[in-house]
Amino acid sequence: MELHDDKTFDSIIYTEKVIKGQEFQSCTFKRCDFTNSDFSHNKFIDCVFESCNLSLMKLNGAALNNAVFNNCKILGVNFSECQTMLFSVKFDGCILDYASFMGRKMVSTRFTKCSLKETTFSQANLSGSVFDQSDLSGTVFNRTDLTSTNFVTAYHYSIDPEINNIKKAAFSADGLAGLLTKYQIRIV
Repeated sequence: MELHDDKTFDSIIYTEKVIKGQEFQSCTFKRCDFTNSDFSHNKFIDCVFESCNLSLMKLNGAALNNAVFNNCKILGVNFSECQTMLFSVKFDGCILDYASFMGRKMVSTRFTKCSLKETTFSQANLSGSVFDQSDLSGTVFNRTDLTSTNFVTAYHYSIDPEINNIKKAAFSADGLAGLLTKYQIRIV
């Protein structure tokens, strides 16, 4: 495996490419376009992605350990295919629509000012996580551990308290309707 340590990759365009046998440690990716590329079985440790397009990127067996994504477009990425060991991510200002985190353990993960439309967190562990000013329109929570998760500034969510663990989760009074959607009641 080829090691890249403390490097900056700026404005790299690798759309629809297959990248194999790479390990990135403490690297920064700025304004890169990896749309529909295959980064399966590569390692990203303590890496930062800034203003990148990672839409439809394949990450089967990839390691994401303390990966930070700032202002990135990450449409339709299946994070549930990543290695489970040491999986740790943080998102700020990202578009994560149609992504999947199914079955992923993501304790204390931060989503700040993100769009997570139609994203799935089915069977994930998001305990202690924060959805700060994030749009959760159509996001799927199904048998998800949301213990102590903060939804105070999140919006457009629909969470069924009967099939998700929401013990000690925080919601704003304005967002309580998102917990009652399945009952088809009107709140006036």
